[in-house]
Amino acid sequence: MNKQVAAIIGGGVIGGGWAARFALNGWDVQIFDPDPQAERKVGEVMANARRSLPGMVDVALPTEGKLTFHDTIAGAVDGAVWVQESVPEQLAIKHTTLAEIQKACSPEAVIGSSTSGFKPSELQEGALRPEQIIVAHPFNPVYLLPLIEVVPTEANTAAFLDGADTILKAMGFYPLRVRKEIDAHIADRFLEAVWREALWLVKDGVATTEEIDNAIRYGFGIRWAQMGLFETYRVAGGEAGMKHFMAQFGPALKWPWTKLMDVPEFTDELVDLIAGQSDDQSGAYSIRELERIRDTNLVSMMRALKAQDWGAGALMNAQEKTLRAGSPLAARVDDLDDVSAPLLTVHRAVPLDWTDYNGHMNEAKYLQAFCDATDRFMEMIGCDAEYISAGGSYFTAETHIRHVNEALAGTVIDVRTQVLSGAGKKMHLFHEMYAGETLLATGEHFLLHVSLKTRRPSEPAPHVLSALERVATAHAALDAPAGMGRAVGQRP
Repeated sequence: MNKQVAAIIGGGVIGGGWAARFALNGWDVQIFDPDPQAERKVGEVMANARRSLPGMVDVALPTEGKLTFHDTIAGAVDGAVWVQESVPEQLAIKHTTLAEIQKACSPEAVIGSSTSGFKPSELQEGALRPEQIIVAHPFNPVYLLPLIEVVPTEANTAAFLDGADTILKAMGFYPLRVRKEIDAHIADRFLEAVWREALWLVKDGVATTEEIDNAIRYGFGIRWAQMGLFETYRVAGGEAGMKHFMAQFGPALKWPWTKLMDVPEFTDELVDLIAGQSDDQSGAYSIRELERIRDTNLVSMMRALKAQDWGAGALMNAQEKTLRAGSPLAARVDDLDDVSAPLLTVHRAVPLDWTDYNGHMNEAKYLQAFCDATDRFMEMIGCDAEYISAGGSYFTAETHIRHVNEALAGTVIDVRTQVLSGAGKKMHLFHEMYAGETLLATGEHFLLHVSLKTRRPSEPAPHVLSALERVATAHAALDAPAGMGRAVGQRP
């Protein structure tokens, strides 16, 4: 079966992103760029895309397409179903490039321009076949962000545009059909307004660039990421809805809050238009439902940022460090006078993004909680970040989990850890997860100490082994926990 072919004319950051999106979705990609460094630059973009894009979906992407570089535009567009122009943002250069493309490409091919500002009618001026040229404006990184602003003119038929949309959607894009052509389309006009106001705030000494970025990423930027502008304001209007919000904050448009003072008058007609569109957009949900949807999305996004220690997630990590500092979870074995009882290794609430379609904690998250308990115990015996960076760690060799009761979002869980054995390279742990006094699950884990240099079992450092043996000796007097050594499916 022959693969579909895409041609990329201009292999910079945007063109390289287009190439990666097509290639990783199974298309063969033919590239023209006179820059002698083009192959290296596109290759670096491809490396980033291979690292990030395949994990965005939970099913394997098609076999990666073949990338080839061509000395001429004619060679690059030969056999292409989609041609993406991403040359410099100068209309004369685009006209020359589009003319060369149309001399050689199939009349049936879609020719998309990545232009961020020019209208499609400007691109179509003097074209051999204006009906095959559209604006297909992406957002960087093209291989990850879904939005493509598709801007047509009357020269483009409905069937042609529907075909273009079908191609884009198959690659995970969201083609936003712009109703009327306008300079800079939709998103960049919005971004330009924010950009201009930011420049004034810096120039007038009101804020630094970092303070402006923090205002966005710690506040409204996260809300916009999951609800956009109008739906966010609908929720802000409370039970009274969008009309109430506009009535309350509409007068602010007349106040000198911004340098951009040319705003439309808040007539009844405009209020009704926006409120009606907001009803169409969000009216299927009550305000309380929208608030819960918003909160779940915010938690999920900020916890993703937390894993990367970035933006709002870095703030959460800093708060967590403060909370942990004054709790029993901060203690080391050497700091404890009595280690005869199972040790508290996890004390936390079940977050919203740990629940599944059954409304309770996903089974994978039980493993995560027990992994966190193991990590905490490792810290307690001295196998901490500093020790691991020096080349020693424990690797899990075997795990067995029993699911005893449900845990719902918000449930406060404790994990208590018993050392079944600990000597030499071996560590055998048994975790019990509780909500209050209710047993939720158990996890039995066998680990080996390894050298991170050889990736093979090795003896732990004396201070780690001493702490482990102390706990193991103390716990030897405990009763064997229920479920220890259980086989899968074995009756209680």
